[in-house]
Parts: sequence; structure tokens; C-alpha cells
Amino acid sequence: MLINTNAPMKELVPVTPRGEATRKKLLASAEIEFGSKGFPAASVSSVTQRADVGQGTFYLYFHSKEEIFSTLVREIGAEQCQRIATLSAGLGLGSSKEIERKLVTMLVEFVAEQPGRQRILSEAQFVDAPVFREVQEAYVAAVAAVLSATETSTRKEDLSLRAAAMLGAAERAALQHCHWAAKPVGKALIDAVLLAA
Repeated sequence: MLINTNAPMKELVPVTPRGEATRKKLLASAEIEFGSKGFPAASVSSVTQRADVGQGTFYLYFHSKEEIFSTLVREIGAEQCQRIATLSAGLGLGSSKEIERKLVTMLVEFVAEQPGRQRILSEAQFVDAPVFREVQEAYVAAVAAVLSATETSTRKEDLSLRAAAMLGAAERAALQHCHWAAKPVGKALIDAVLLAA
């Protein structure tokens, strides 16, 4: 008998509040494991040990290490997009330069202050390329939506390219300045990212 390995797997959904709490505990533990060790070095057993649940319990909520990783990538991406949308809603009628400065500051601080989450998002391109693309496209769209409030141009392609450039510049500059050189986020860093984007 042949098994269709391309068939989508049934999503494992907790049916009780306790089950949902266990699932969240597994995700929180996985975030620490993947964020500190990287995907290859983390394991289902290290995630379950950290969560203080039996290894068999893991498989009640996720089919594999890859699935919990991809779920984390989607959740982190959605949370970031929500933060950007919330920032956008709270910006009011500030000048375009003020709005862009606040946006870039948020993007840089994410990389500087949450290196584990940034590592997870970056590694997704090697673990689950379709999910990586999905999350990155949503991230670019969220930044482009903020930029659309500051730009006189209405060409979506231009805003998407500018948003992608801003995200790339924020990530690389924060890695160089904050992680590798161990310097704090400051005006010079934000100015450099704004100039590059």
C-alpha cells in the first residue's frame, strides 16, 4: 500500500483549556530552545524537558519538530505585524520623518532586544521556505502600510521595495551594532538605517 506523503496532515487542536495551556507551554519552550540553540541543535526531547511534559505529550499537539518551528515562525511574524499595525494606529498626524523614525526604531529594537526570535525568523528560510516567504511578505506589507501614510507616491511596488530595504537595513545594522559590537540602540544607528532605506 502506498502512502501519500504530500497529503496535508490533520491539524492537532487542543480541546480543553488545560490542553491549550500545555500547547502554549510547548511553544514557549520551543522558542527558547530554537532561539538559543538554533533549529538543528534543538530537539523534541529538549523542548519537552524544558516544558516539563512527557515526550509523548508533544505529539498530541504537533506532528514534528518542523511543525512546532513553523508554528512559532507564524506566531512571531503575526505578533510583529500586529505591533507594527498598533504603532501605525497610534502615530496620528506626525510628520513623515517622525513616523519613519518610530517605525525604524521599532524594527531595530526587535532585532537588538529579541535575538532568539530574530534567529528563529531567519532560520525559517532553511527549515520551511514557504512559511518563511509567507511571514516575510506579511512583514513587508505591514511596513509598507505604515509607509503609505507617509508617502505621496501611491505605487505599491515602490512602497514594498522601500519596506523590504528598511527591514533589511534594520536587521543588518542591529546585528552589527548591537550584537557584534555590543552597543545600544541610539540616534546614530537609527539615522544610518533611515539613510540606507
